[in-house]
Amino acid sequence: MRDTRESRLLLVLLIAVAFALITVDIRGGEDSPVDGARQGAATVFGPIENGVSAAVDPIGNAVSAIRDSGERHDRLAALEQENAALKARLGSDDRSRSRLKQLDKMLKIAGQGQYGIKGAEVIAIGAAQGFSWTITIDVGARDGIKRDMTVLNAEGLVGRVTTVGPDTATVLLASDPDFTVGTRMESGDELGFASGQGDRPLRVELLNGKAEVKKGDRLVTFGSQSDRPFVPGVPVGVVSRVDPSGGDLTRTLYVTPYVGFTKLDIVGVVVEAPKKDPRDTVLPPKPKPTPRPTVTVTVTPSPGAPVDGQNQQEQ
Repeated sequence: MRDTRESRLLLVLLIAVAFALITVDIRGGEDSPVDGARQGAATVFGPIENGVSAAVDPIGNAVSAIRDSGERHDRLAALEQENAALKARLGSDDRSRSRLKQLDKMLKIAGQGQYGIKGAEVIAIGAAQGFSWTITIDVGARDGIKRDMTVLNAEGLVGRVTTVGPDTATVLLASDPDFTVGTRMESGDELGFASGQGDRPLRVELLNGKAEVKKGDRLVTFGSQSDRPFVPGVPVGVVSRVDPSGGDLTRTLYVTPYVGFTKLDIVGVVVEAPKKDPRDTVLPPKPKPTPRPTVTVTVTPSPGAPVDGQNQQEQ
């Protein structure tokens, strides 16, 4: 349409009519005289409106999804945090159960040997540059700990106390090269001295060079005068190798210690020695030997094969 005077007048007239209809419709309410016309328009243009709405809905849904995805992300993050907290709690519970198991087993050893012990936790290991195998425990002089007390755990001999502070103490481990403890062979009186060799088995020198010893034999501490630094009867380890005597005055054994010195956690300091030597009573039960299956082989002769005593042809 060209922009002429007539077209401008027509536009103004249409706008005036529209305002007039709107005014009449508002004032008429439900009885509006243009209600019929509105319904007719809805009938004509309704399908078109629905089509446009269907075309536009995916966009609206996408916008809603983006908005909701933020909420879902927040919920997911919250759930992940809850799961992480739950795993941490379960992890700490597992560790607590493990430590309680260690403590319970250590108390049983103390009961069997009649040792009075003070439980402690390993809080530090010796400095690597010191070339020594030591640990620090969280009990000290205020807890009745003194120098040269025996230290054990749920498995056996850990070491001896060397330095004591008000609330902590240093323990020299049995694996340290400067460590030496008197030993007694299980079910016998063969005595020796065990020395640490770092991460290798303990080296034991038996005083009797002709002693009958074999792999699998076990050793306990012999004990010291006045029970310091070592009380008797604490499990030391199992013989893993025996050197030939060769006529020497002593005999050398290599003993795998019961204690894993690289994974110490809960230990006990013996603050009261037993009234009598427990000997071998603290050693764990011996493992039962695994039965070896017996295999019987039966040979069935093949048909036509000669039988013993009948392998000569008849003349």
